[in-house]
Amino acid sequence: MKLYFFEAGILKSQKQYFTLGLGVGEPFDVPVPFLLMDHPKGKVLFDTGNAFEIIHNKEEHWGGILGAYDPVMTEDQWCVNAIKKVGVAPEDIKYVILSHLHLDHAGCVGHFPNAKYVVQRDELHFAYVPDPYMKLAYIRKDFDKDVDWFILEGWNDDQFDLFNDGSIKIYFTPGHTPGHQSVLIDLKSGPMFFAADSCYTQENLQDGTLPGLMWNAGETVRSVNRMKFLQDTHGVNIVTGHDPEGWKAFKQAPEYYE
Repeated sequence: MKLYFFEAGILKSQKQYFTLGLGVGEPFDVPVPFLLMDHPKGKVLFDTGNAFEIIHNKEEHWGGILGAYDPVMTEDQWCVNAIKKVGVAPEDIKYVILSHLHLDHAGCVGHFPNAKYVVQRDELHFAYVPDPYMKLAYIRKDFDKDVDWFILEGWNDDQFDLFNDGSIKIYFTPGHTPGHQSVLIDLKSGPMFFAADSCYTQENLQDGTLPGLMWNAGETVRSVNRMKFLQDTHGVNIVTGHDPEGWKAFKQAPEYYE
């Protein structure tokens, strides 16, 4: 299996949205990651980045949330185009695992015609009727599509083994949203855990700093503690979701991990 790291541009933001109470007003430009796993049984995406529409018309597509998160992305960085640089077409994707359905993760739902879209049932429900403070983070026209949803059921499906070979396991990591999920990828070079927004930065992971946007603080802490356990006892490399410094340490496509 080959693992590719991609960046669907950046979000120009402020630090307090990622580290609660810290860095108020401090400019903080964060990566928008997504992953491609080229597995012998099929090609898999983890998240899809921003929608194409934000390149040329972000004010209409994202609306009021631009006051907190301003996306900057080129056409080459758009997920559908980006994967072509490693010889993968949208039709080749077998699964799209969505950590959650926020606007910078689910922007390309529907662009992979042969894929099953793996999502938590609680996330899909919440995306249609989110709490008021999180409403702007869900862009219904991004995810309200007639696609082949593959539904997981929270703790009942925790550590779901996608190919039944231990290579890609989906962990239920609620907190940021009710149905957030992450992936543990078993590579020859060592296991990597992709936290997405369940853990934004190394400060969230190592210092116990809460993120600035979350559905439930208690669930967030439990999910982060679980990651720390994997890191400390099993040597798992935790890849945080929007850490501009941490992101620099990883190889970017067309380079890959095995």
